Order: sequence, then structure tokens, then C-alpha cells
Amino acid sequence: MAKKKNKLPLAYQPVGFVLGWAGGALAGKAFRATWKAIRHEDDAPDALDPDRGWGEILLAAAVQGAIFAVVRSAVDRTGAKAIARSTGVWPAKGKGGRD
Repeated sequence: MAKKKNKLPLAYQPVGFVLGWAGGALAGKAFRATWKAIRHEDDAPDALDPDRGWGEILLAAAVQGAIFAVVRSAVDRTGAKAIARSTGVWPAKGKGGRD
């Protein structure tokens, strides 16, 4: 069992990469929809946009960061739990994963 535990994080890397990419795409869509609901605009302000103020830019960055963090955590946790259920081993080194 110890040998399997050492190899699993390496085996999980491609799965984690795919989940990360999918999570990023999902978070991007969620952010665009959220920004449209908040400001009724299709495009969020960019930090280098000279026509946008500090408040708008920082609000957009905060909302985007929160959404990306939540989506990433949800995707990572779902993937880890699926690996643990299918293999009996938590995919992170030294982690117990008891829930």
C-alpha cells in the first residue's frame, strides 16, 4: 500500500491538470455572468483600462478572485474525493482525507 501511496500523486497530476483547466474555464464563465449581473456590462474592466476607475477595477478583481478560488477549491476537492473513493488513497502526500 505504501508504494501505491507514493505513486498516486504523480498519477493524479494529469487528472489535476484537466480538472484545473476545466475549473478555470468554468470560473471564467461564472465571472462573466456575475459581472454582467452586477454591472450590466459584457466586459469587466482591465487594470490597464484608462476609462475605468480604481473602484471598478478593484471590485472586478475581488469578484474574479473569489469566484476562481471557490471554483478551484470545489473542483480540487471533488477530484480528490473521486480518486480516494476509487483507489482508497488520498491523492495528496501526507494527507488523511477523512471526510
